Amino acid sequence: MIDVIVAGGGPAGLATAIHAALAGMDVVVVEPRTAPVDKACGEGLMPGGVAALRAMGVQVGGHPLRGIDYIDAATRARASFRHSPGRGVRRTELHAALTARAAGLGIPIVTGKITQARQDEHGVEAAGLRARWLVAADGLHSPLRAWLGLGLPDRRPHRYGLRRHYHVAPWSDYVEVHWSQGGEAYVTPVGDDLVGVAILTSRRRGYDEHLGAFPALLDRLAGPAATPVRGAGPLRQRVRTRVAGRVLLVGDAAGYTDAITGEGLCLAALSARALVRCLAAGRPQDYERAWRRLSRTHRLLTGALLRAAHRPGTARLVVPAAARLPAVFTTVVRALA
Repeated sequence: MIDVIVAGGGPAGLATAIHAALAGMDVVVVEPRTAPVDKACGEGLMPGGVAALRAMGVQVGGHPLRGIDYIDAATRARASFRHSPGRGVRRTELHAALTARAAGLGIPIVTGKITQARQDEHGVEAAGLRARWLVAADGLHSPLRAWLGLGLPDRRPHRYGLRRHYHVAPWSDYVEVHWSQGGEAYVTPVGDDLVGVAILTSRRRGYDEHLGAFPALLDRLAGPAATPVRGAGPLRQRVRTRVAGRVLLVGDAAGYTDAITGEGLCLAALSARALVRCLAAGRPQDYERAWRRLSRTHRLLTGALLRAAHRPGTARLVVPAAARLPAVFTTVVRALA
């Protein structure tokens, strides 16, 4: 019998499969799409995310990131990472690197989509396979999470992400976060002649209309658009628990607060490692506590920034506050990194 079926072959699912294979488990990934798969995301890997990939034997190219810049119309606050840089990496390149590593470990990737499963005290059946465990790594709007009834309602304003790339040379080795009362624009260098611009907002408007709220940034984007606009959302996903019998949730399927602090990929990779360790130890019930411990800083700081961003009166104070308290801003960025 297979040890682990992973539903979803995105970064979180592949990270889970790679860790399982490295732990000596027999694992199969079930994914409906052909690699590499693109997705609307900021594409910035924090230093912790780069280290987590390296621990899996995954190397990525892209562009080095030295830290984070917060920028509004009148103020700038900068914080550098402490020891090592992050990386700006195209999502397709990251996915291709993870897929290659999985192939090198002999992990089968079966074409299909799992939306429900049957489980008993000895195992779980899905996609014509039987395994000891099923890991739901099927994304922000996880069908398996919905089937298990693990989602919780959320009455807060919905936030959405939009992303496009531009053929311009990066003008900074920092991720720039441009703030306005309508949302934030994240500029991530991902190559020698390519930058990604992701917008996070609760306002339902077109990409170009959102970009018009950042005139200083718009002036820099003189090159042609390199990719079409991709969107994702609503971003916030509340989850009752990440363990339901023999089914465990990882990545965006396990719950998502917001992309505002940019460490989603790092958290997914670390959670995948923790999940596999719990399975290898025969204690899957410990994964919920491990996930909460790993995500605690992310959830607290992201929640605080979101509360500020949702209120026009406080959104305009975020960058000035970071500029007046540089030591605090740097401590926060390094804690997240």
